[in-house]
Amino acid sequence: MNRIALAVVLAGSTALPAANAQAAVIVYEAALSGPNESPPNASPGTGFTTVRYDDLLHTLRVEITFADLIANTTASHIHVLVPPQTLTGGVATHTPSFSGFPLGVTSGSYDHTFDLTLASSWNGAFITANGGTPAGAEAAFATALAEGRTYLNIHTSAFPGGEIRGFLAPAVPESATWALLLLGFGFAGAALRRRPALATVGAAT
Repeated sequence: MNRIALAVVLAGSTALPAANAQAAVIVYEAALSGPNESPPNASPGTGFTTVRYDDLLHTLRVEITFADLIANTTASHIHVLVPPQTLTGGVATHTPSFSGFPLGVTSGSYDHTFDLTLASSWNGAFITANGGTPAGAEAAFATALAEGRTYLNIHTSAFPGGEIRGFLAPAVPESATWALLLLGFGFAGAALRRRPALATVGAAT
């Protein structure tokens, strides 16, 4: 194996293990606000959510922070749009609300991991509509996530249909992952720059 090929292999071995360790986890994020609702509202409430879907462990970790809602929370869950719906969709996750979600407050935080193999992690109607099993519900949900058809909604007493929400979108790769990739590319680039010098030394001997 020549030095350039070896450098590329080493670069890949530097960058890929960390990425492969997380290969099963797909991260989605959304900013939550009143204008994102349907119909839009003027709530000063804000929020942010990170959703991590692990397609090997079959888990869904939901992290939410929110503040400044007009009224107390009554429920929160993830909805899925089913074509031809374009603005609102049915609830896919646990009902009547995320398990353990803080209710009766105007600000708070939440962090819970759901076992998607359990029927209790899903809305029963969503299971029924997708083959009648948790596996069918998970497959449909994963597809909806990938296609941008899911949104997280926080409902309050003033806005029963939802005070703040946001559509889930793929998260930007974490800085550590980018650093590893750039380091790997740097090794490969250095090997390419050294190649002419190596060839000259070989010719002189």
